[in-house]
Amino acid sequence: MTRTTTSQPKRAARTSSKVAAKPSSKSGAAQKTASGPKKVRTFRSAVNYLDSLTNYERVPRARYTPGNFGLSRMNRLLAALAHPHKTLRTIHIAGTKGKGSTATMLAEMLRGCGYKVGLYTSPHVMTIRERIAVDGSLISESAFAKAVGAVSAITTKAKVATPTYFEVLTCAAFLHFQAEAVDIAVIETGMGGRLDATNVITPDVVGITSISRDHMAQLGTTLPAIAAEKCGIIKKGVPVISAPQPDDVRAVIKAAADEAGSLLRYSDEGAQYSYRFEFSRSAGRHARICLTTPNSRFEHLQVPLPGQHQAINCGLAVGILDALKAQGFDISEQKATAGLANVELPGRMQLIRESPRILVDGAHNAASIDALMRAIGQNITYDSMIVIFACHKDKDTDGMIRRLQVGADKMIVTRTESSRSAEPADLAAAYSECSGKMVQVAETLDDAMQIALGAVGREDLICVTGSFYLVAEAIRKFSGKSE
Repeated sequence: MTRTTTSQPKRAARTSSKVAAKPSSKSGAAQKTASGPKKVRTFRSAVNYLDSLTNYERVPRARYTPGNFGLSRMNRLLAALAHPHKTLRTIHIAGTKGKGSTATMLAEMLRGCGYKVGLYTSPHVMTIRERIAVDGSLISESAFAKAVGAVSAITTKAKVATPTYFEVLTCAAFLHFQAEAVDIAVIETGMGGRLDATNVITPDVVGITSISRDHMAQLGTTLPAIAAEKCGIIKKGVPVISAPQPDDVRAVIKAAADEAGSLLRYSDEGAQYSYRFEFSRSAGRHARICLTTPNSRFEHLQVPLPGQHQAINCGLAVGILDALKAQGFDISEQKATAGLANVELPGRMQLIRESPRILVDGAHNAASIDALMRAIGQNITYDSMIVIFACHKDKDTDGMIRRLQVGADKMIVTRTESSRSAEPADLAAAYSECSGKMVQVAETLDDAMQIALGAVGREDLICVTGSFYLVAEAIRKFSGKSE
């Protein structure tokens, strides 16, 4: 969406002054030569440069060490860039599931209130440009090339080890938000929190979404261990708003907040909070939430995305908005509500074909699969559901399969386009052992779709899930679009 207002929105005062960004730093080992990295001048060369770098989103079971994921490279790069992140007001969001949804809903509500808002999220579904947006508009190809090129150009001067894909993108996002003079930027962490490349900012508010099991090889095998990594983004004196959590996770968050001297509030506590599901002809099945605090009064706010989990995410976004209002941000409940209606998220409960109905969702851990099955049951009527499933081999495949077998009437397993993809034969064996049901194996999504389309009836539903890679491939197949 394009911003139409030209007046400067109200904003709380900043202590640091704006600093002009220098060209930025980083170069990949695959590109680095004695004369330095190749010049990045175009969008395609920027993508090629990024693809030459280590991308831990594609590396199975990457070691979670300060050398791989630490902040020393980021700090040196940002110093060489004149610290663009220090010129920004930010909100930092970590958690296992719902980060992107929460961040997007919050960004649209802030935009509705007249603020110019940057949004940094991951992963992308169709184009890498989805990760960096200002006021609902994806970064342009030319601006993307400029920002990534600036980071690439500075790498040899910064005297840092070869940067990673995510580090370069994070630096590029900070540069773009600085160049666009955003009033505030909503920053989603990548995999963890404590060692995440985004954890160089001191935000106005920290948000913690639902914690569940994911990336266990890196973050830990228990919920408290995973929560401790996520809570690494909590900064001294910065208020923390959390989604509802299990008791063992709450203990970890409280300890981290207490140590930082940060005020902690749960989005469903300490205020009058409720949500309910309803149906209307205009909006169909949807959830509405109410939140009343000393600062805010949101009544019957319609959640723009389907599912109980999205009502929880929306409640967290509203809680963060309320915390900003307490700090002096000019927040109008009416304008925020209008902004929320603009939320669109690819790859989340997205219907990509009507006849037969094909729904895609990037649920990629057990808790997200559980939420997806519940959301489908709450929002979609069907006779039989055929699930096409693939996931990465470093995921909790057993947990995902246990939840899928509850909702799937027919199961087809395949592989993603990533080198991290689990073998379909292994997924099939695990599914058969767990459910005792038949499962079909397809080596490609095309093969899986042929099987599904041959078996689907008029009132049936095909659901493609387990990985954003698989979802992106399905969307490309039926839209004909590519990056």
